[in-house]
Amino acid sequence: MDNFHYISSDVLSLETINEILSQHKLIALSEEAKANIQNCRDYLNKKMAANEEPIYGINTGFGSLCNVKIATENLSQLQENLVKSHACGTGDEVPQEIVKLMLLLKIQSLSYGHSGVQLATVERLIDFYNNEVFPILYTQGSLGASGDLAPLAHLSLPIIAEGEVYFEGQKRTSKSVLDHFNWQPIVLQSKEGLALLNGTQFMSAYGVFVLLKATKYSYLADLIGTISLEGFDGRKEPFNELIHLIRPHKGQIVTANRVNEFLEGSQIISQFKAHVQDPYSFRCMPQVHGASKDAIDYVKKVFKTEINSVTDNPNVFIESDQIISGGNFHGQPLAISLDFLAIALAELGSISERRTYQLIAGLRGLPAFLVENPGLNSGFMIPQYTAASIVSQNKQLATPASIDSIVSSNGQEDHVSMGANAATKALKIMENLERILAIELMNASQAVAFRSPLKSSDFIEMFLKAYREEVSFVKEDRILHYDIQKTVAFLNSFQIELE
Repeated sequence: MDNFHYISSDVLSLETINEILSQHKLIALSEEAKANIQNCRDYLNKKMAANEEPIYGINTGFGSLCNVKIATENLSQLQENLVKSHACGTGDEVPQEIVKLMLLLKIQSLSYGHSGVQLATVERLIDFYNNEVFPILYTQGSLGASGDLAPLAHLSLPIIAEGEVYFEGQKRTSKSVLDHFNWQPIVLQSKEGLALLNGTQFMSAYGVFVLLKATKYSYLADLIGTISLEGFDGRKEPFNELIHLIRPHKGQIVTANRVNEFLEGSQIISQFKAHVQDPYSFRCMPQVHGASKDAIDYVKKVFKTEINSVTDNPNVFIESDQIISGGNFHGQPLAISLDFLAIALAELGSISERRTYQLIAGLRGLPAFLVENPGLNSGFMIPQYTAASIVSQNKQLATPASIDSIVSSNGQEDHVSMGANAATKALKIMENLERILAIELMNASQAVAFRSPLKSSDFIEMFLKAYREEVSFVKEDRILHYDIQKTVAFLNSFQIELE
């Protein structure tokens, strides 16, 4: 079986990316992509030979040095200097899963034939991807405006045998890994350094990574929220489709339908209810979860456009015989969308913690803190503290990065997106949401057990049975840190089909 994904002009979707990653596919350039790259480079070479006028980024300096013309014999050195001088990232290392995505997205963007790179340069990036040679990048350093300059410089260093990489689980010098494969360093030609460094692949890779998780955890929020509803002996009327058809937000309808499907055949939901209404954290799940779903769907559309775009500068247009300097590297669409995504995920965590709080309150026949002999046992008192602290951190992290800007490059780059900060914050919120929902599942599963001998639906009972193989019922106090870790691992292992 051909285990390759061929880079082409076909639309690259999040579903395709998920398939490439989950099936560990190798990548290769289609013949179309090879021709696009080579034709663009040939055009640029001819243009340079016939034209001595300054062309930004090709035979000039960069940023505020754009008016400084560079002699032809120094153009290769100019590009190498660019990569080295911009590799000044700091902070935590970027996760290797995201570096892998950055390689994929950079290759995709360069394949359209508007960037002027050598075919050998793109093929070297493919070599890195296929052999799991992951450049070491850092989370801090990008303003998300002239592309992700610092992180993309670190991504590009190994091409010229500089910097460090991870290979076979070890941190190594790029030169040693190139020697291992008998790869020669690429001699960068005019425009190439700028093509490699201009681009939104840091922001894009983070966004794609978070979106793939967000789609899954949006589903799990519905499922775990439904289990909490069962544990709380909640009512099913708020999920009646008639309510949602007269306020037909897509996410709201999807959530209500999903909860009803989860509850099908449940004895607990069908029993007589002494109470008339449930708190909002249960009753308004369709409205709150649904709004987050709609936000995630919007952000997916933005990122689908972005990962199928050319985001370096200047851009080469062979058919119209033009080389145009513009601003496709500016991360504003991503910055705003990442902030929106962060808020949507934070809200899923916020309402989850409220359901956890209700479950431990000793209401509706449940013991206080969901444990026998409360007092002697503290039970689930403190996991709610943990969830509350994480929810509060998410509120702080969800403050938009995109409303900020700062002047750089001697005033040339006078408005920036801060999309890189939005990206790293969104990932942190996503990781926090995993823990908040894990804590809710711990509480919800414990509460449902107290409803015995009544059963929930076959689907929920099957899910809880699988969960109980990893995390047992809490009979008396124990170290719940380990239960949180095991629950997060259980949720991470849970597979769903991307919609």
